[in-house]
Amino acid sequence: MKIVSLFLFLVFNSASIFAGLNPGDKASDFSLVNVNGKKVSLSDYKDAKGFIIVFTCNHCPYAKMYEQRIIDLHNKYVGQGYPIIAINPNDPNEVPEDGMKQMKKLAKKKKYPFPYLLDEGQKVYPAYGATKTPHVYLLDKDKTVHYIGAIDDNAKDATKVNQKYLELAIEELKAGKDVTVKTTKAIGCSIKTKSKT
Repeated sequence: MKIVSLFLFLVFNSASIFAGLNPGDKASDFSLVNVNGKKVSLSDYKDAKGFIIVFTCNHCPYAKMYEQRIIDLHNKYVGQGYPIIAINPNDPNEVPEDGMKQMKKLAKKKKYPFPYLLDEGQKVYPAYGATKTPHVYLLDKDKTVHYIGAIDDNAKDATKVNQKYLELAIEELKAGKDVTVKTTKAIGCSIKTKSKT
C-alpha cells in the first residue's frame, strides 16, 4: 500500500512540476543572453502591451519554415506593443547547430529584428511547458498567458494557411476581448535535452 501511495504521489507531483503554463496562468520572467551578448528580460520592455514568446531554434526544419513568418509577425506587431522574443531551448551539446555561435550567424543572416536568446541550463522552457520548436506563448503586459500553441495551421506552406491562430489571439487581446482559441497543438521538432549519463 505504501508503494502504491508513493507511486501516486510521484505521478501527480511530477505532472504538476512539468505541466508548464496554461491559459490564465501568470508566466515567470527570465534573464537570458541574447545573440548580441546582452541579457534580456520581460521587465526590460517597459512600454509593452504584451509579449509573443516563441521557442524556436536553428536546426529544426519546422523552425526554418517559420523564420520569415516570425520576422513578419514581429514587424507587424512590435509597433503596436507586442514584440517577439525568440528563445532557443535546445541543449547545444546535443545539437551543436543550436549553439550561440550558430545562433549569432543565423540572426545576422536573417536580420532578426527581435532578440534571439539561449535558454542556457534549460530552465525556462520547462517552466513554460514548451515541447516543440516552434512553440508560441502570448502574454499580456502583466505576463498572464492568453494563448499557447502553433503560429498557424500550415507549417509547410505559408501561402496555404487557413487559420492564423496567433494573429487572431493577438487581435482579440488588443481589442480587450477574451481569446477564442486559447490552445492549439504545436507542430515541430521535439526540444533536445541534455543526455543523462
